[in-house]
Amino acid sequence: MMSNSYMNFSNEQLLINNKAFTSRLMIGTGKYHNLKQAQISIEKSGTSIVTVAIRRAQNAKFQGKSNLIDGLNWDQLWLLPNTAGCETAEEAIRIAMLGREMSKRLGQIENNFVKLEVISDSQYLLPDPVGTLKAAEYLVKKNFVVLPYISADPILAKQLEDIGCSTVMPLGSPIGSGQGLQNVYNLQIIINNAKIPVIIDAGIGTASEASQAMELGASAVLLNTAIAKSLHPEYMAEAMKFSVIAGRTAYLAGRMSKKVKAYSSSPLHGLLHK
Repeated sequence: MMSNSYMNFSNEQLLINNKAFTSRLMIGTGKYHNLKQAQISIEKSGTSIVTVAIRRAQNAKFQGKSNLIDGLNWDQLWLLPNTAGCETAEEAIRIAMLGREMSKRLGQIENNFVKLEVISDSQYLLPDPVGTLKAAEYLVKKNFVVLPYISADPILAKQLEDIGCSTVMPLGSPIGSGQGLQNVYNLQIIINNAKIPVIIDAGIGTASEASQAMELGASAVLLNTAIAKSLHPEYMAEAMKFSVIAGRTAYLAGRMSKKVKAYSSSPLHGLLHK
């Protein structure tokens, strides 16, 4: 039988701005082939937080069917509106306002969350640090719970924390690239320095990379393309669910130290000699 201490150890929740979430895996909603595939994958992932691009939610349809906002159970999921597609701070602020209204219309009256994205680079889709900081400062003052998407920049991460952001969300590698964690050193600095949750966002391609992010000490991961563009999204969603749990548990357990020489795992005393 598992001890109570183990159960508490493995079931600890993610806290963002004093709101508790049972899952440390956040899921995006783009790039799926159809609405049904997105719905099943989100369910299989066990996620608590689903991020939706406000612009896409207002206009896009899945093969002529109802959009994803209408197709999910928002009594069980927390909406994280995002400002994807915004190239300036001013544009991101305007879309964030629309996102907050969307949360209210879904019945999440206390939901002031926004995933802040300001991206002016059309080729590599790298976030604009100046625009992000400017928009974040304004939105924090307007009582938004700001989750800013950034490059793996430890200085910017600390500046965003200092102005009142509730998390920082550094990328592992460029959006949709599937390159995995290409900047582990900087990510580790951000995690070590932060007093708020650090959520690794973008670049994760498979379950082992999600686990790696959690083993670094990240509070959560957010991913989309790795699931939506896999051969079987519903299976990859479930794999991501368990990899995040495994990575978090391994981090809390504390890995063994690395050694130069081999050390036998069996005792050497009491051996029979010729």
